[in-house]
Amino acid sequence: MVTIKDFKALRPKTNLAKDVAALPYDVYSTKEAAEEIKKHTRSFLQVDLPAATVDTYDGPINDVAVKNFEAMKAAGIFEGDDTRKMYVYELDDGARKQRGLMCLASVDDYLNDRIKKHEKTRREKEEDRVDHIDRLNAQTGPIFLTYRNDDGIADLIAKGTANAPELDFTTDDGITHRVWTLSDRPIVDGLVEAFKKQEALYIADGHHRSASAVRVAKLRREQFGPGDADTEYNYFMAILYPADQLHVYDYNRVVADLKGLSEEAFLKRLEEKFVVTEKDEAVRPEKKGVFGMYLADRWYCLEFKGEVPEDVIEALDVSILQDNLLAPILGIDDPRSDGRIDFVGGVRGLKELERRVKDDMAVAFSMYPTALEELMAVADSGKVMPPKSTWFEPKPRSGLFIHELDELK
Repeated sequence: MVTIKDFKALRPKTNLAKDVAALPYDVYSTKEAAEEIKKHTRSFLQVDLPAATVDTYDGPINDVAVKNFEAMKAAGIFEGDDTRKMYVYELDDGARKQRGLMCLASVDDYLNDRIKKHEKTRREKEEDRVDHIDRLNAQTGPIFLTYRNDDGIADLIAKGTANAPELDFTTDDGITHRVWTLSDRPIVDGLVEAFKKQEALYIADGHHRSASAVRVAKLRREQFGPGDADTEYNYFMAILYPADQLHVYDYNRVVADLKGLSEEAFLKRLEEKFVVTEKDEAVRPEKKGVFGMYLADRWYCLEFKGEVPEDVIEALDVSILQDNLLAPILGIDDPRSDGRIDFVGGVRGLKELERRVKDDMAVAFSMYPTALEELMAVADSGKVMPPKSTWFEPKPRSGLFIHELDELK
């Protein structure tokens, strides 16, 4: 059984929403975020990535986030809903639409593994978000969750979106964003009951943000008590998309050097585990066990010779590449910490891999996308995916919904 809840969202005024909406803070460098804020002066990045708004700062950086947040509120950019509601947030990239339910998810569901994880988190990244949530007394970026398809949920969302959306705008990257408010109690209550039939929710994106929100909840439980079903810090803001509407992109790899091998020697080593075929055009793998490789201005197709392991983790393409090439041949033993490897989201295209090899890398590998079913299988098994296994697009924007926590006493 999964628990979801409606909430009183703080939202930008309709005519300002496009300027406020920002991609998640962790897809930008500080420099990129600063440029985005110059272009869109109301961008929520000034709250989510406050270092982009100052050259130097004295004291905790999230004090700057609080200052920027209060300034935006004082400028009348936001308005709060007066009653608890849910919302439908649709992303449309022209080829497909994902229509998700914006609501609150339960901290206890996370702790009891009804909200399933597939990635490890890094403590230092959590620390910043814990401090960010605690100082703002608000959760500012939705956790991207998915669930197994359910006709009853789909029917209720269809009823709630029968009228025209109250928000409908297109951002610079060509993604159209539409929002409907669900205030009709039979629909909201029906969704709460429908999700009780779901065995689990799955984190698609936002492991660090969800872990941080849960840590804030645990800190406040220690300080103020366990609270109850109406206590805001017992929940975190999430957007729930059905699995059949999501598209997982490849998450490709680039490596800085060949670990002292000549190109000829490197290709020879590859032939121990892969069938290596030179190609006249860029290689986008069309099935599992096949990889593209860009080396010295040439594309190759690499087809794994071995048996696919039965283990759910070892059978992933990212594991096959790691265990049979990146580690034994290129010496990338820990891709989480090795500075010689970088990762490129498939939405950037194969030309980006070619550019990286020409600019600052020695070799690039294009991947077949990890399937959502594989992600769910890993999460159900209680195991952890290798780093950078999935890339979801399009991504929900931050700043369109803010979940304010309880008044501190």
